[in-house]
Amino acid sequence: MFRLAAAAGALVLIAAAGNWAARYELEAKTDALRQAAAAHALGLRGLVERHDFLPHAAARHPDVRDLLRAPGDAALEARVNDYFADLQATTGATALFLVDRAGLTLAASNWNLPSSFMGHAYRQRPYFEDAIRGKRGIFYGLGLTTGQSGLFIAEPVRADGEILGVVVVKISLEPLQASWRRGSEPVVLRDSRGIVFLSSVPEWLFRGIRPVSAADARWIAEHAQYGKRQRFDVLPWSVESPQGVDSFVLRTTLDGQRASLLALDTPLPELGWTLTVTSGMKEVVQARRAALALTALAVALVCVGALYWRLREKRFAEQQSARLELERRVEERTRDLQKAHAFQKAMEDSLLVGMRARDPDGRIIYVNPSLCAMVGYSAEELLGCVPPYPYWHPDDMEKLARDSEAALQGRAAPHGFESRIRHKDGRDVITMVYTAPLVDAQGQHCGWMSSVVDITAQKQAEARQREQELRLQRSARLASVGEMASTLAHELNQPLMALSNFAVAAQALAARGSSDMLAGALEEIVGQSKRASEIVKRVRSLINPQRALYESVAVASVIAHAEALARPELQRDGVRLRVSPDDGGATVRGDRVLLEQVLVNLIHNAVQAVQDLPAQRRCIELASARAGQGVRITVADHGPGIPAERLDQVFAPFYTSKPDGLGLGLSICRTIVEAHGGAIAVDNRAGGGAAFTVTLPTVP
Repeated sequence: MFRLAAAAGALVLIAAAGNWAARYELEAKTDALRQAAAAHALGLRGLVERHDFLPHAAARHPDVRDLLRAPGDAALEARVNDYFADLQATTGATALFLVDRAGLTLAASNWNLPSSFMGHAYRQRPYFEDAIRGKRGIFYGLGLTTGQSGLFIAEPVRADGEILGVVVVKISLEPLQASWRRGSEPVVLRDSRGIVFLSSVPEWLFRGIRPVSAADARWIAEHAQYGKRQRFDVLPWSVESPQGVDSFVLRTTLDGQRASLLALDTPLPELGWTLTVTSGMKEVVQARRAALALTALAVALVCVGALYWRLREKRFAEQQSARLELERRVEERTRDLQKAHAFQKAMEDSLLVGMRARDPDGRIIYVNPSLCAMVGYSAEELLGCVPPYPYWHPDDMEKLARDSEAALQGRAAPHGFESRIRHKDGRDVITMVYTAPLVDAQGQHCGWMSSVVDITAQKQAEARQREQELRLQRSARLASVGEMASTLAHELNQPLMALSNFAVAAQALAARGSSDMLAGALEEIVGQSKRASEIVKRVRSLINPQRALYESVAVASVIAHAEALARPELQRDGVRLRVSPDDGGATVRGDRVLLEQVLVNLIHNAVQAVQDLPAQRRCIELASARAGQGVRITVADHGPGIPAERLDQVFAPFYTSKPDGLGLGLSICRTIVEAHGGAIAVDNRAGGGAAFTVTLPTVP
């Protein structure tokens, strides 16, 4: 009976020890989760607060108010668009836009992009509804125009007590989600309805912790919070809540395998969200197993001792043997402890991070070799030192004293703080310092342990990167200026040559007294001058598409005018141009001068390709034909063609095979054609020569 009771007591003791170890590890991991949640929440709030002032500041700009009073003023609209674009580029926000009382967008930072918000209505969005009632609106959802998610912050625009409209800033949380996905532990952010909208695990996105009610589903659909998505499945979670801690155990599937996670919810009431951070349960299981093993060993030792004393009088020899066995086990255990101590010491010595322990008064009681190497002082020189420490930077004494006092009082920032110290040899070292409480084996607080990371190289690399970015920006601006200047030089070359030829002809005609022909030559000079001016305007329109002059143009008239412009060059070089129109009177919408310039450039290139051929082979074919919903124009020659390995380079800027060429003609042609919604391609003909094909969409 006694043996059964003792065995039962031993089992209870072992189980209690395992539970205690698991609970201790659970509390420690819960504390770590609180710190991680605080860090994530701080980063999230910081991201929101960094852009929180934008709509408030923009709503007070005079041009913004004036545009709401006069929405048709194009100059005001342009100024507000530029103002919003400058704010967006400076602050890093995704977009900034202005909405009138009817919900219609009047100005936007992305006014010049295909995904522009200009002209779109957002009256059904909650942030607009809140702001138009005079409140500050905050809303997270998918964009109605771009389909990209973001956080919208709206502020009413007031003037003389009246709400004229709403200024809205859109912030992308995708970088935050990307950083979560790079981490090893899942992180989840859900809205007030329990729907996950940010997650490091993609499979959990747009799922709820509980079934979404019909009313909530209708509200989400009416406001298009998550686009056209109407189903929100329940997350594959099984939740258990241990007693005594505010965390909970989450059982789910990750990467196709069952996983148990310790999770902690952190409400963000100012945003209406809940942040969930998790950590694996492996350490808790290991702590329980270790405690069970150690307790079982201790119970076994007690049992062996009891048995030893019971059998001492009966079997002395067996007692001696048992004592020797016990001593052997103790020696093995001692060797194990010594090995463990040596292993721990080797780990501390191999750490690249500096470790420093201080007592509550700030006296240094432990340093590892990495810290000694970081500051240049030996352990003997540092142990026992109190503030100010010998490695403190003389220029930062006050700051270092404040940081040290805050750490000793338990007010150190959980995410660490930056500190500049002075190496013994006189050089500066930039470090990040992280401080945590130092607890002894009895659970008593006995000081502070700090980890010190040398970030000098990182800081230097960041400075070099910033300098490199500035150099790249300057180079990009210079390249843009050079390309525009080269473009103008290339495009103005033909009309200027024509002006020169007609001017020489006019001098000759004036000397001969032929007034009729002189008038015709002067008329051609005036025409070519106007054409040069039009080319300058059109090149500016390529740089700023808002200035383009698009109209309905007959393809046949474009071809005819281009033929007339190229006729002097064709006659001079003895080249025949064979025109084969078969487009059925097709009409395109575009800029007549730019389209003519494309054909003139292609004809000019074809003339240069055949000018070295015999006279009977100097022929160029220009054909037009219907192609589905568009029209195809082909300029083909009988020249040497283009080498196959360079076919994909002919449209690249500054690529040319001519000694005196700029390499911009075909690049400009492609830019013009693509600006008209078309495409340009080149192929070598089977019988020799190259064929350039321009395809443009037609209009009814």
